Amino acid sequence: MAPNNGRTWLNLNPNLGEETSQFVRFCCRLEQEIRDNGGLISSSTLKMFRKEFALGPNRPHPLGEIKLRVTQNVMLDLIAQSWRLRVDDNAVRIHSPSPQSGSPSDEKERIRRGHLLERDSQLSKKSVVAFVKSMERKRLTSKGWHSVFSVMRDGRELSEKLRRAALIDNDQEKASALEETISPYIQFVEGDETCEKTGLKLRDIWRYLRLTWVNSYKSVPGRSIMILIRDAAGPNHPVIGIAALGSSVVQQKVRDQHIGWDANSFTEQLIQHPSTKRAEQLQSSLAKLIGGIYLDDLLEDSSLELQRKHLRKPTHSIIERLRSESKSARHLHQLNPHLSIHKPKAKDLTNRKIWEQKARTMLFRSKRCVHLANLLSIRMTFQEHGFITGSGKELKEAVRSTHVRAALGQLARLIKAEHVGIDMMDITVCGAVAPYNAVLGGKLVCMLLGSPEVVKYYADKYGQQPSIIASSMKGKPVRRPHNLALLCTTSLYGVGSSQYNRVKVPTQFLGGRRGGKLQYEHLGYSVGFGSFHFSQETLGWIKFLLGRQGNRRVNSIFGEGVNPLMRKIREALDSVGLAGDEILWHGNRRVVYAVPLASNYREILLGFNKRPLYLVPQRNAPQRTMMLAAYWRERWLSSRINNSDILDKVAGHTLIHPIRHGARVPFSNDVAETGYLWDVREGYLG
Repeated sequence: MAPNNGRTWLNLNPNLGEETSQFVRFCCRLEQEIRDNGGLISSSTLKMFRKEFALGPNRPHPLGEIKLRVTQNVMLDLIAQSWRLRVDDNAVRIHSPSPQSGSPSDEKERIRRGHLLERDSQLSKKSVVAFVKSMERKRLTSKGWHSVFSVMRDGRELSEKLRRAALIDNDQEKASALEETISPYIQFVEGDETCEKTGLKLRDIWRYLRLTWVNSYKSVPGRSIMILIRDAAGPNHPVIGIAALGSSVVQQKVRDQHIGWDANSFTEQLIQHPSTKRAEQLQSSLAKLIGGIYLDDLLEDSSLELQRKHLRKPTHSIIERLRSESKSARHLHQLNPHLSIHKPKAKDLTNRKIWEQKARTMLFRSKRCVHLANLLSIRMTFQEHGFITGSGKELKEAVRSTHVRAALGQLARLIKAEHVGIDMMDITVCGAVAPYNAVLGGKLVCMLLGSPEVVKYYADKYGQQPSIIASSMKGKPVRRPHNLALLCTTSLYGVGSSQYNRVKVPTQFLGGRRGGKLQYEHLGYSVGFGSFHFSQETLGWIKFLLGRQGNRRVNSIFGEGVNPLMRKIREALDSVGLAGDEILWHGNRRVVYAVPLASNYREILLGFNKRPLYLVPQRNAPQRTMMLAAYWRERWLSSRINNSDILDKVAGHTLIHPIRHGARVPFSNDVAETGYLWDVREGYLG
């Protein structure tokens, strides 16, 4: 079923059996609460229902109740995101948000309101409250008595220095004064490392400040880099902002079209430029992909009749036998996923026997068979249409065939799978904290993510680690060069991001070539399909439901398939009789941005080039960070400090009792309703 795109009412007929009447009564209560609150769900109402439907650890839950709770929590998630609800004669209907119906500011406020409801729900959890209290209470560390307030900058002190700098007429003297006032550097958060100034754990500082964001924090699987931007010019080197990079999402239509990973763009390029160089690169990529598959057990299996000659000259029968074997192996994996084998210890990652054992599991036997079948099908199609030796002339003739074009599109997807997790990352968190946000510190954080320090740290952290999927497919450790060539991200709102807009640094200013730019490029809009609108409460019930039903299709094993969370949600929605495609379509389209770090990033990601041509010289990486900071001060800060209203906002973030600082975690209704009492000298008092 295609998403309704906000145009029609969707009838809900969940498969709840005897619990259906309870679901309808709940929807009636929910509808009345929304009506009483002027058409919106209140934070207190949401909290009330969440508490009522909480997963009880000390009592059994019948399957019918679990399904009911999943359905009720999904409804709360949708209503929190401004879906409309109507109950008529025991018929429950919902209507997705219609972004086109209001102004951009109204749409932004709608999305913001939904995020804040979930953020406040997260902040109400006992574990989160306890963490915040512990961070704000002064403690004795190896560096003396400190709390998280020790790494926040007092706005009055910063504002006063900026006011003095604004009065300086000489440009060079003003630049020096601003450098002495704000001097950023990058600090990577690794393990249990502590702050040299305060003794606090860097990870705890990062986590605390992330709780001040509008949207709730959810950890993401895969690779991750957490970053603090510190200020060497302030006491204890306060935090200017935070950032995080994560494994890139596999499917992103706008991005893939821009890179050339989608079938149409990939084949169109080859149709327009069928050169011998490209032809050789295609044949080389195909051979490399085939060579990356462990074959010993497949060649030994007499029922497959696979021989090495078939790798050079495939046949239809061999390809079909491989596909059939893949389905059989996948079924056996679902019956017994062998979880312990798929989660080896770190010390075992260099052991070839461990990877061979993983390759021979039913999961990776299934993946190897279908992967080999697809590659041999591509090779067979090429051969059938005369594209054999890899000449430009052969390619020019072959691409006239629709079969070859389809094979090229399939090859593009396989090349993408090899590079999406290696040569690019997504910006998952990026922004400044108070008081730096008032002087466009967010743009500074954006710029610093393009620093060679980030590229180097990524290569050092992951370059020596065996690739889990590639090693499991090949049956031995596979280490790939990690050339971070592209960063991607999306705005929080569909109306664009003032933080990312106009972030553009001439590379000449950074010691690079004339005419180049390090910039955030606006690519287009996402389609508003995903899982961000599902709360942790809902995900907890979904996990419980799938476990009770003996779920084997999604086991959160790396290699089972892309986006296991989305597949789990879809499976749970199907189980309770809800329309998965409709509900996964949240309707909040976002602006998609790309940040090229290398001028030839497309060729890198398409497998045509191996060596990135970086826009910013990679030598003397810390110096390039200083250059980026200098450009930010000249381009953004120097003009910002001429506005007295902005400097008044900066001064409003104080660290004296009672603390009023924007980098402090904002509990609902703050001190009055929570009963918290704070003092900068003593921390939490009661």
